[in-house]
Amino acid sequence: MLIKVFGAAVQGIDATLITIEVNCSRGCMFYLVGLPDSAVKESHQRILSALQVNGYRIPTNNIVINMAPADIRKEGSAYDLPLAIGMLAAGEVVQSERLNRYLLMGELSLDGSLQPIKGALPIAIMARELGFEGIVIPRQNAREAAVVNRLQVYGAENIKEVIEFFNGNQELTPTLVNTREEFYAQQSSFELDFSDVKGQENVKRALEVAAAGGHNIILIGAPGSGKSMLAKRLPSILPPLALGESLETTKIHSVAGKLQAGTGLISKRPFRDPHHTISTVAMTGGGSYPQPGEISLAHNGILFLDELPEFNRSVLEVLRQPLEDRKITISRVKNNVEYPASFMLVASMNPCPCGYYNHPTKDCVCSPGQVQKYLNRISGPLLDRIDLQIEVVPVPFEKMADARPGEASAHIRERVINARQVQERRYTDIPGIYCNAQMNSKLLSLYARPDDKGLALLKNAMNRLNLSARAYDRILKVSRTIADLEGSELIQPVHLAEAIGYRNLDRENWAG
Repeated sequence: MLIKVFGAAVQGIDATLITIEVNCSRGCMFYLVGLPDSAVKESHQRILSALQVNGYRIPTNNIVINMAPADIRKEGSAYDLPLAIGMLAAGEVVQSERLNRYLLMGELSLDGSLQPIKGALPIAIMARELGFEGIVIPRQNAREAAVVNRLQVYGAENIKEVIEFFNGNQELTPTLVNTREEFYAQQSSFELDFSDVKGQENVKRALEVAAAGGHNIILIGAPGSGKSMLAKRLPSILPPLALGESLETTKIHSVAGKLQAGTGLISKRPFRDPHHTISTVAMTGGGSYPQPGEISLAHNGILFLDELPEFNRSVLEVLRQPLEDRKITISRVKNNVEYPASFMLVASMNPCPCGYYNHPTKDCVCSPGQVQKYLNRISGPLLDRIDLQIEVVPVPFEKMADARPGEASAHIRERVINARQVQERRYTDIPGIYCNAQMNSKLLSLYARPDDKGLALLKNAMNRLNLSARAYDRILKVSRTIADLEGSELIQPVHLAEAIGYRNLDRENWAG
């Protein structure tokens, strides 16, 4: 008897339909074909044990299973459930009338319980697009998949529930999630707030500008000056995720298996802070079975690199292309996988090996050559992609002892949202451009052209402060954001002056 059961394979952040064909005939052999990997081949032992514990038996006939299309490699243990149901249906233990209306995925334990899988959300999206009535998955993944509307999502605890469901002996309760209500309810709650920060008004202003325009930023300062503390509060002033952005971000985390059990849509922008010992593959994604890396997990959010010069140089250099293209392509012999990587780079570093160069009270023990060598660990092309370079000075005692709270994140966020709305209206008809940081040269000439006084100021600053030519475009982008924050249609000289002040590392004499 020939039976067809439907599953899915995840490629990149999208799912592909897998048709599992099971044929029973006379004999006693078992064949599994269709390019399965080792984990899929080992499913036979897991299925055998799970069925025996729950009082069922695999048909003792000749069983041939084909996983089509056969040119796509099937990876992982999530095919246990559809394989088991397919074999039982071929042996007429499970009724097959409703199998073509549902998509099945789940890993089996030896006692028949279902373990969570990766990629439940893209699988659910694909199932709805292909017209399936519903999907049956492990209960731990049910809320994640239930954010997809117009699709019945059934979460099962064990294989016996699934068998009884298809035989009509037991009903499974579909999981219902009020996606919009949950999503908007959690958008404005943050553990860290800028009201806790004492002093550092210039740095908070720079972070506000960076958030308003989507600019990359680097903080340079002595140990204990508050670089990491400030960076970790940056998500609290970023504009909230749109529903479409949240869905795309959740898909990436679902594919990577980073969603916690019972989680629906991600409602806050991601904040990823990998350790400086991270490998190139872990940063960009890839591996034998490609998975999203840190830059993709930070999509629509922040990638925070603390102690930037301590990262391996090859790891830093691979960031250059994603920072420009806002995507990363993983190339393998048989296929290419593309992951989105539109993130905001936030980095911090000490100014020298000892950490006290330019410190107001402590003496630096490094020679000018050592300071320059330390800064040179960050290549010019990478530094070229960082719009704001801010020196963080330690807070004096008087400000630390001040009991008055600083400006709350909610107030700063309101200004950031207003500036982003201005940019959304400006770039409505331009695909792929959403904020000032993404402007190209053509858009700069249209929207960031200073007047004669501003051009004279910019020319004077570049000559007197020895700013490099690469700083020109960055200054214009940042000044456009500052003007948007001020509600100004035109870029004024005061906006340019502030933007020029955010280019510390471009000054030739900064490192002595």
